[in-house]
Amino acid sequence: MLEKPGQNPRAPLGRETKKDASTAVLDAYKTLRKRWLWVVGFTVVAVVVAAFYTAGQQRIYSASCTLQIDPTPPKPLGSDVQAIVDVGTGSFWATTNYYNTQFKIIRSRAVAEETVRRLGLHQDQTFLGPRDKSSASQPAADARTNIEQAAALVRARLVVAPIRESRLVEVSYQDPNPERARQILSTLVTVYTDRNIDVALESTNTAAEWLEGQVQKLKTELEGSEANLHEYKKGNRILSISLDEQSNMIRQEMQQLSAALTAVRVRRAEVAATAAELSAVQPDAGVDLASSELLRDEVLRQLRDSLNDAVGEHQALIGAGKGEQHPLVASAAARIASARAALHDEVENVRRAAQRDLAVVEREVADLTALFEQAQQRALELGGLELDYRRLERSKTNTEKLYSLVIERSKESNLTRMMRFNNIQVIDPPLVSRAPVSPRVPQNMTLGLIGGLALGLFGAFAREMMDRSVKSPNDIEQELGLTFLGMLPRVGRASSGGYGRRGRNRRRTRPGDPQRIELIVHEDPQSAISEASRGLRTNISFMSPDKPYKSLLVTSPSPSEGKTTVACCLAVAMAQAGHKVLLVDCDLRRPRLHRVFHRKNERGVTSSLIDRAGLPSALVETEVSGLWLLSSGPSCPNPAESLQSNAFGSLLEQLEREFDRVVIDSPPIGPVTDAVILSTRVDASVMVIRALSTTKDTVLHARRALEDVRANLVGAVLNAADPGRADYPYYYRYGAPEAGDAAKD
Repeated sequence: MLEKPGQNPRAPLGRETKKDASTAVLDAYKTLRKRWLWVVGFTVVAVVVAAFYTAGQQRIYSASCTLQIDPTPPKPLGSDVQAIVDVGTGSFWATTNYYNTQFKIIRSRAVAEETVRRLGLHQDQTFLGPRDKSSASQPAADARTNIEQAAALVRARLVVAPIRESRLVEVSYQDPNPERARQILSTLVTVYTDRNIDVALESTNTAAEWLEGQVQKLKTELEGSEANLHEYKKGNRILSISLDEQSNMIRQEMQQLSAALTAVRVRRAEVAATAAELSAVQPDAGVDLASSELLRDEVLRQLRDSLNDAVGEHQALIGAGKGEQHPLVASAAARIASARAALHDEVENVRRAAQRDLAVVEREVADLTALFEQAQQRALELGGLELDYRRLERSKTNTEKLYSLVIERSKESNLTRMMRFNNIQVIDPPLVSRAPVSPRVPQNMTLGLIGGLALGLFGAFAREMMDRSVKSPNDIEQELGLTFLGMLPRVGRASSGGYGRRGRNRRRTRPGDPQRIELIVHEDPQSAISEASRGLRTNISFMSPDKPYKSLLVTSPSPSEGKTTVACCLAVAMAQAGHKVLLVDCDLRRPRLHRVFHRKNERGVTSSLIDRAGLPSALVETEVSGLWLLSSGPSCPNPAESLQSNAFGSLLEQLEREFDRVVIDSPPIGPVTDAVILSTRVDASVMVIRALSTTKDTVLHARRALEDVRANLVGAVLNAADPGRADYPYYYRYGAPEAGDAAKD
């Protein structure tokens, strides 16, 4: 679509510009400044609710005590005596598990129910609370239920908190009755400590009884094992000495027999060799006897020497020439024969002696061999007996060890159960609480204050985010894509004048006339709205300085946005600038301008369309110098068709020729199409937007409707703005704010 002179280039509809951090902080500040009542209201309501809630809460008192749980308690009987149930532990992880287990035992159902039984809490209706009629009619059936219910209440009100870096535990209980809180906590701690030692003693007693029974049983078994071992040794002729020593004795005996047998066998070989050598000697050998075995015999050596002497003597005599018959030779021969016979006899004796020695040695070998074999047999038999002996001895030894261990543990358990040693001690017993722990008034009020502030801030920002109304010139230019022409402040029955301290200090009150607010520019030229109207007039003239707009349409997106007021103020400001201005009321459905100027509406636009000759009589000069009025005239059945007719076009051309400026007040764009039709017949259109009332979606819809027909929308006017708001930091800071609300259509 081609844009008309002075029209602002179309910006993307509904597009929001990116904001930096400083802008976001400024927007948040503006939101809080504008919605501070939300924050204050939510905060006050939250604090009041917290106060009523705190006042309505039941007073709760707390009783607390400190316990010491020692995971490694002292052992009076020494570290060698082990208890049946170890109340302590060792490693770090075992200690941690032990403490966690004790904490759960304190809060266990068993401890709570025992506490309830001791105090009779299941029969205390003040503790259990009111009962319904159905449960009250069955007391016997509800006995167990009441105990469980009371135990559940006790567990719910019980708190176990370990004290860091110590072996201390703080146990606290809360109850509406401070004395009852102390009694319940004291009884519960007693139940817990008693249960801790009772469990250990019960286990110890059970174990001790079992050990005593095992002692008698093991004693009988030990006696039977000893008797079996004795009968076995007796039946198998096993000495009382140990089997190993007996085996060693047989081994030594075998070693000795083996050595003796070896020596005898060596000796037998020697004797056999001697006998064999002697067997090889000829009985007739005389001087030729050369056996070493024989020569070792002293008698044989003497006999041989005698034989040798006799032979030598005989040979000497023969050599001397004596004959065989010589007496000396015969005597020598007789001695030779006698020596030879004696030598022969001695050799035979030696030979027989060697045979006898060999026989003796053979018998020794046989005897030693038999003894050695007997020793081997005894060793084999002892090895066979060792298996059964070891089994019997092992059974007896194991039974003896077990019997010794059990009897020792039985004595230790008897000593242990005589002691009532507990590793849990009460350091600080519970006392009656003087001050309630709930409700916590400072905490509740602080939470109420913080919650109220949070809700207030959330509500304020949520309301601001959900508020789609146009609030500032930035919204018009950045989000709606329209040229901002000016802003008219909120006006009422009182106005303040002018710029500067003098204008702010001067206040004038005029007679209340709600129909004359549109003429405040004329009646109070020094007011803030008068200055704003003149600024609006200047901005519109600069939109087309070379060819000023002759006809100007003032419209709005929806009703009650102040377009009639803006049209009157703008027309008066133009008239004050010396122009001949005509204010035309083209709102043929709900006309108002004739009431503003206290004129009749008998003749006007509609009558002039029918009778052009009556136009001069329809033009009325107002009390404002240079300002003329053309009212709407009598109502017509088809306002849109009348404004779109050629007659209206020619009427508008005639009016533009007769007046310097023609300001047209039209109906809103949203409900009817009259304003859209008029925008195509004028030089420029101005859209009036009511601050904090007109929504952005409505403005965008109206803008789109005008642009679709190629209307020259020169900009928008923000009406009924509050100069004191943070949204307008640069507007009307020197003039006093107006009181009341702006006039509506």
